[in-house]
Amino acid sequence: MRSRLARIVLRLSGWTAVGDVPRTGVLVGAPHTSNWDFVMMLLVMWRGGVTPRVLIKKEFFRGPLGWLLRRLGGLPIDRDNPGDVVRKLVHEARSGEPFLLILAAEGTRGRGEYWKSGFWRIARSAQLPIALAFIDGPSRTAGFGPTIRATSDVVADMDLVRAFYRDKRGIHPERRTEPRLREESQARP
Repeated sequence: MRSRLARIVLRLSGWTAVGDVPRTGVLVGAPHTSNWDFVMMLLVMWRGGVTPRVLIKKEFFRGPLGWLLRRLGGLPIDRDNPGDVVRKLVHEARSGEPFLLILAAEGTRGRGEYWKSGFWRIARSAQLPIALAFIDGPSRTAGFGPTIRATSDVVADMDLVRAFYRDKRGIHPERRTEPRLREESQARP
């Protein structure tokens, strides 16, 4: 039912979904420039028959919205103390069951200096692939690109990420943050 609903909504809204939905991995959703990004990624995931887990800041889970977010796969994250949730997710990911976690690597809908590195650290710790998902407002396209493996070379890994997202703009292109991690400057000689 969700798959059919997602296909209808995407068609009526004029958006095109591309690529195959991965079944396991850490999915990077970018550019994250609008509140509609969450809705769009859910539709694209449902179209492929997958209900992912999504880390969302805990403040959104107050009142009836919390119930709805949990039903949609939302997991509350305390940005001041994310370690406990990350440890539980890594343990769950290593269980052998299908596991797909969506992270908005930009961490905010506004332009920033760096992406959050949680997607890379979780994928590396849990030995999961990183699936690159995108939303591109100018072309009204959303979907999935390549899957990569996190290595010990964060710069090389991020070069692959940058190459994929080079032409992806988000719904509000002026809010887009270039794919770059703080860890990259520490890794350079």
